Formats: sequence, structure tokens, C-alpha cells
Amino acid sequence: MKKVIYALMLPLVVVSGIVFANREIKNENTKKPSPKPLSVAERKAERKKWEATPDGIKYKKWEASPEGKKVLIGSAKIRKHITAFTNMEAVVTSLSLPPGSRLGFGVMARINGDDYIVIFEPEKSQLEQLHSLKVNDKIIIRSHTVSHAPKYSYPIVSCEYVERDSKVIFKRVPRKGGC
Repeated sequence: MKKVIYALMLPLVVVSGIVFANREIKNENTKKPSPKPLSVAERKAERKKWEATPDGIKYKKWEASPEGKKVLIGSAKIRKHITAFTNMEAVVTSLSLPPGSRLGFGVMARINGDDYIVIFEPEKSQLEQLHSLKVNDKIIIRSHTVSHAPKYSYPIVSCEYVERDSKVIFKRVPRKGGC
């Protein structure tokens, strides 16, 4: 009887030892320190490396071109409003985005005499109000982000708030679960 009990206990001890050892190995992997943010010098070095790649060279050429300069100047014109998250008056100039764009739902608008792509991330319930926009509608927008890409001839404003005739027609809903 003792031999049977020992014969049953031995595999149990061996298996539990393997499981416990495997758990410790997994815990060691998860305790790796998260990568530290790069210092300014490291960021500059990484940027120099990227600028030497074909994509970096293409971007630098675009940046120096008249079209690229126009887009960067347009971004700089509204930077003060973007950082302060203040109202910007805009006039809708087109209800469609440039051909071939993959930015989602948006419109073209003129802000301070320059054209911009204004994009939205609407919920289904907000689409009807945004579809009610017409060309030459005057709207008030707010945004935290203006970006640019060589593919587009206009700065891209990610809109977070739109008001028309003193009525809010769009307010970005924060994503659930963090960022």
C-alpha cells in the first residue's frame, strides 16, 4: 500500500515542481523594466537615422517643396488656437475630402483664409447632425491636434467640437478603456 501511495505522490510532486518553475520563469519575463523615454540627444540621433531612410528623404523633399511649405505655414497659423483649445471660425468649402484620402469622415473648411481638412470620429448618433452641414456654413470648431502628411495638400485638423448657430452639433466622445 505504501508503495502505491509513493508511486502516486512522486508524479504529483514532479508535475507540481515543473508547473511552479514555469510560473517563476513567466514572472521574471513580466518584471522587465518598461523602456525609458529617450533623451533629447537619443531622439535627435533616431531622427537623423530616420531622415537617412528613403521615407525620410522623401519627407524632407516634400517639406522643402512649395506645397509642403504651404501646409506647414497653414499648420503654424492655427497652432495658437490648437494649444489653447480655443474657438476657431471656419467656413465649410466642400463636403468631401480630396480624392484618394483615407481619413474617414470629414469636410474641407477655410480657417483664417487657408483651407484645411477637418476630420471627425463620430458616433453613429452624431452622423446625422454632421451630415446636415452644407457648403458655406459658418461653424465654430475646437481641436487639440493639427497634423500633416505628404499625401495631402492641406493641414489635417482632428476636430473635437463643432458648433453651428450657437448649437453644438458634434462633441468627440472619449474612447472607453483609456487612450
